[in-house]
Amino acid sequence: QVQLVESGGGLVQPGGSLRLSCAASGSGISAYGMSWYRQAPGKPPGNERELVATVTNGGSTYYADLMKGRFTISRDNVENMVYLQMNSLKPEDTAVYYCNAKWGRLDIWGQGTQVTVSS
Repeated sequence: QVQLVESGGGLVQPGGSLRLSCAASGSGISAYGMSWYRQAPGKPPGNERELVATVTNGGSTYYADLMKGRFTISRDNVENMVYLQMNSLKPEDTAVYYCNAKWGRLDIWGQGTQVTVSS
């Protein structure tokens, strides 16, 4: 089964950029749909995590409306990596960002990486 480890988070000023990485181990990710989710502080129970972006096993991408034009998701099935390039960051992008892998009934999460956008 796949294990996921995120990295690349940190503190960035508004308008800045970050690139998040998700390293998969234990199994290849080529069959999985891969996504990034985020959880901002203070979200009510049952509404904690929001979908940021998805890249399917066929390479199609989907973005939440708030991220369109600013974020780019990509995958490297050879290196078993998934990336999230985040540009034009805003304070409201502050959250813990999670990598997710889905395949059939498998639904696998990483431990998350903190992104803080602040001046």
